[in-house]
Amino acid sequence: MADLRLVWALNGPGWADCSIADGQADAEVTASYITNAPEDLLEAVARLVGGEAETRAQFEAEPTAFRWIFYRAGDDVWIRLLQLPDGAKHDNAGTEIWSTQQSVDAVARAVIRCFDEVATRYGESGYRGKWGEHFPRAELEALRSLWRTHRSDPAS
Repeated sequence: MADLRLVWALNGPGWADCSIADGQADAEVTASYITNAPEDLLEAVARLVGGEAETRAQFEAEPTAFRWIFYRAGDDVWIRLLQLPDGAKHDNAGTEIWSTQQSVDAVARAVIRCFDEVATRYGESGYRGKWGEHFPRAELEALRSLWRTHRSDPAS
């Protein structure tokens, strides 16, 4: 399992580019503020850390959509990233553009690091000015708290 890296870059009013890489392959997806893309991603990873076997998040890129599917088995996580012609379509209508297998710890760490870097780069008011919505502070801190609990629990 190679090092996982996630980058969230605001590139215009209400638009963000998100790149993901694991040292083997990478992908770049786009998100629009018409949905709660950053909150959905943070919440999906938090549910994963909390023990759910499958979680999802979706980024709308009008009309294209990018669907993140996380499968957890024990401490292992398989991530599939699909590109769909329309966000309402079934997974089978999508094309897998990236996948990886990681530890739950690596996934949580990469997502937390990403949004910590976003807060540092833009500041929370700068983020709101570029994205059009508040920085997802509550979702980031909820994930961070769950991750700390997961890391300190010897049974996890």
